[in-house]
Amino acid sequence: MVDAGIQEAREEPARRLAGRTVCTELAGTARAHGDRPAYSDRDADGWRTLTWSAFRDRALDAAAGFAALGLEPGDVVALMMPNRVEHLLADSGAVHAGAVPTTVYATLAPDQVAFIATDCAAKVAVLDGRDQLDRWLPVLDRLPTLRRVVVVDAAACPAGDKFLTWDDLLALGAERRAADAAALDARWTALTPGDTVCLLYTSGTTGDPKGVRITHSMVLHEAEMVGGASALPERPTAISYLPFAHIADRVLSYYLPIRLAAHIHFCPDPAQLTTVLREVRPHTFFGVPRVWEKIMAGIQAVLAGERDEQKKAAVARALEAGRRYVTAQEYGNPPVPDDVAAEFARWDQAVLAPMRGLLGLDRVVQSSSAAAPLPEEVARFFAGLGLKIFDAYGMTETTGAITANLHDAFKLGTVGRAFPGVELSLAEDGEILVRGATCTPGYLNRPRADADLIDPDGWIRTGDIGVLDDDGFLRVVDRKKEIIITAGGENIAPSLIENHLKEHPLVGQALAYGDRRPYVVALITLDGEVAPVWAAARGVEAGDVAELAEHPLVLEEVARAVEDANARLARVQQVKKWRLLPAEWTAESEELTPTLKLRRRVVHGKYGDAIEGLYAS
Repeated sequence: MVDAGIQEAREEPARRLAGRTVCTELAGTARAHGDRPAYSDRDADGWRTLTWSAFRDRALDAAAGFAALGLEPGDVVALMMPNRVEHLLADSGAVHAGAVPTTVYATLAPDQVAFIATDCAAKVAVLDGRDQLDRWLPVLDRLPTLRRVVVVDAAACPAGDKFLTWDDLLALGAERRAADAAALDARWTALTPGDTVCLLYTSGTTGDPKGVRITHSMVLHEAEMVGGASALPERPTAISYLPFAHIADRVLSYYLPIRLAAHIHFCPDPAQLTTVLREVRPHTFFGVPRVWEKIMAGIQAVLAGERDEQKKAAVARALEAGRRYVTAQEYGNPPVPDDVAAEFARWDQAVLAPMRGLLGLDRVVQSSSAAAPLPEEVARFFAGLGLKIFDAYGMTETTGAITANLHDAFKLGTVGRAFPGVELSLAEDGEILVRGATCTPGYLNRPRADADLIDPDGWIRTGDIGVLDDDGFLRVVDRKKEIIITAGGENIAPSLIENHLKEHPLVGQALAYGDRRPYVVALITLDGEVAPVWAAARGVEAGDVAELAEHPLVLEEVARAVEDANARLARVQQVKKWRLLPAEWTAESEELTPTLKLRRRVVHGKYGDAIEGLYAS
């Protein structure tokens, strides 16, 4: 039985969204806010911006162009591009043509590309340029269903009937619309809320990726939940930099902006994020935990190198005032004491607001994190800056967030409470179970996986282990299949150990290991951006991360990081031995997924000898 309150919270938006699709929503936004800026790209001459009416018009041209290429309703269009307006135009064009877009991670190897393109039987691919072509050309002869390849960079477009440029696609579509606009209108108006709006492949932390079916109804309900719970101003500004193969940026930079008539600035190169942040000064900023960790590590490295002790002490006092102020606002606490608020106001004006300004975060009213639980120490560090990072929880199969911390109800270290209309429960073993309007009907071509994912009563089995407190706030303890069971029978969550290790700015990534072993060991990598700065401040000269990983001062500091982590862990959780590796882990080297989650099986396979060495020594 569904709780009456949850049922009421579910029915009201269902009535409001009845019969609506992403296409009807975009049409409404283009009518009401057509002259408002929608999406901005930056080129050599500065920012170039499309309004909402111009965005829809070009999306319709793309849709008509796809139809002219023979794309039929239900066919799949594979996209591999960075975050740029053409990516969303191609996506929206595919949807308006009645087709199903899927964004393929740009870091995938040719064989991985072939697996996904074959699994979904992609009929058309839209690629950015040379780098993406290099990932597709080697496997084109293994993709019999792929009829045409559209290339955005005209200079990189190969010759041949199979290829055409993006500009040619739009020109073809404009001509087709001029000749028969009604044919295209018939396609998008025939769509229903239950039709698939996109296909998103899981990043494959275990086994081959699976295509998650996401419907129009799911994304509209998600946008309704997220938008209704936010404290954003009217028509907010934001930055898009995470892959559109990731559900979070699709919701926050595509579906939600249609609802809010927001203005999104693209940052196709995450290495330029700090520069774009300072230029755009967004109202909202979302980062996966690793992004927040890297920002924190950068700030800590700068503070550690500060030679002015008086300034250093002032920053420390300001950060402490910020932490007290934010902590005092956590759910269940009495009203913020006047002296705490007054002290924060003084330090905010003198120190914290200027620091946020240097980061480009001075206008942020909503900062958030998801994809994996944000370590509590990271949340409390940014609380010191006067920023409340609202951690949320969800997965691709739930269209993103189904729980979140909110301005009027948050607890640092948790992922918040369930959104209205979402059913949340814990199985006997602690697995988090979810039911609601944003839950997928299943995977593409995976009936067995569907049965594993959705139980007979319609609950999504998340695979995550959680704990609910008395106020309904959820803590995610670990992945169900990643629990370490030691030789002594102790159950240990490796992510707890790893998060403590990564709190030190020098540590980029860490993997805790100990399944069926007598004790826990760890593999550790340096943060490639922070480590050179840290070393230079101490007079250490090294050419690269590999050299730094062997330097006695670095090894001594990492040993302290392990000691600090162990001091906060139970004896059975403590790292007894560790090794600092001479290379970073990245999505390209495959130890991380494109969303920067740890691929444990890959690490276990690549560094098996190193792990065995820790037990042998």
